[in-house]
Amino acid sequence: MKTIILKGKVFSGQGGGTKFLKLPWVRRQINEKLWFEPFLGTLNLKLSKESAEAKKDLLKTGKAIEIVPEKGFCRGLCFKALIMDKVEGAIVLPQVSSYPDDVLEVIAPVSLRETLRLREGDEVQLTVYLQA
Repeated sequence: MKTIILKGKVFSGQGGGTKFLKLPWVRRQINEKLWFEPFLGTLNLKLSKESAEAKKDLLKTGKAIEIVPEKGFCRGLCFKALIMDKVEGAIVLPQVSSYPDDVLEVIAPVSLRETLRLREGDEVQLTVYLQA
C-alpha cells in the first residue's frame, strides 16, 4: 500500500474538532468507515513546509474516505494514518476554502496527547495511507 509521511508540530486549536466529533452523524460515519470510535478531540498539527505541500498532493492522488455532511456542515475527507509508529487513527481534511494548507487535524480512538505524552510544540510524524 502506498503511503506518505507528514510531519508537524503540536498546537492547541479552538475546539472546533471536538464540537464536530460530538455530532452523532459524524461519530457514526467514522465508526462505519474508519472502524473506530473517535476520542472527543483532534490533535492539531502545524505542518512543515514540505508536509504542507505533500498534503496538497495527497488530495490529488489519494483515495479519501468521505464524511458526508448533514445540511449546514462541510464535508470532510479522511485518510487512515499511523501516528508516531504507535497509534492507528486518521487525518481529517475539512473541505472549507478558508482552511489553512499548513494545518492538519488528527483523530484516533484515544487521546493522542495523553497516549503519546505530547506537549505544545512537539514534532509528530504520521504515516498516511493513500488508499482506503
